[in-house]
Amino acid sequence: MRGPVEIVPGVYGLGSDLVNWYLVEDEGRLTAVDAGLPGFRGRLEGELRDLGHEPSDVQAVVLTHSDTDHTGLAPTLRQSGARVLIGAGDQDTLRRPRPSKGGDASPVHVLPHLFKPRFLRFMGSMVLGGAARPAKVDDAETFGDGDVLDVPGQPRVVATPGHTPGHCVVLFERHGALFVGDELCTWNPLTNNRGPQVLPSSFNVDTNGCFESLAALEPLDAAVVLPGHGEPWRDSPAAAVARAREAGRS
Repeated sequence: MRGPVEIVPGVYGLGSDLVNWYLVEDEGRLTAVDAGLPGFRGRLEGELRDLGHEPSDVQAVVLTHSDTDHTGLAPTLRQSGARVLIGAGDQDTLRRPRPSKGGDASPVHVLPHLFKPRFLRFMGSMVLGGAARPAKVDDAETFGDGDVLDVPGQPRVVATPGHTPGHCVVLFERHGALFVGDELCTWNPLTNNRGPQVLPSSFNVDTNGCFESLAALEPLDAAVVLPGHGEPWRDSPAAAVARAREAGRS
């Protein structure tokens, strides 16, 4: 996704072909959901200007988790006055980024993919986007399961541990938009498969946990499901969960 693209009224997608981040507008104020790669910094002011905004209009950055391809613009927006919020279980890795998440994502599980052309292209593009220079935020606020955040759009938090220990999805009920971070993707960077699915096991701390967390998405009411990787899913969260279970592990 390149942007800014209005997905539903008041919800804009930005980023690249590999990584998405989003802006939600509420009465002229903005909340960023995730923050893309550090390399997106050079486009930030121009993209906001295209929407009639400037960086200081972003009042909050709500992070689904602490991976570097979801936190890249957080320090820049923090300097412009935005609050940064993240699930309590990922606060430490946002403050002190680490090269490996461990678990299913430990280096030994990545080794079989190292010489696959698709994996090399994906990782090369991520590095060029600044993924090797992870953002650090020392003073992020934290949230937990069920919290309604006092930020523009007032999203509700649903804990979905698995991809990372503190991973959460956020539901903007008035916008009909569910932001799922890396709990689900609609484009698999290793297989190129499309449609809702759990990310490849080598990307997750606990892939079994990712599948268990799908149950938390099923009852949610949203018109569109917005992942960190891939195109919007314009059907219910329950339908996305069914497709992900059918797709299985990769």
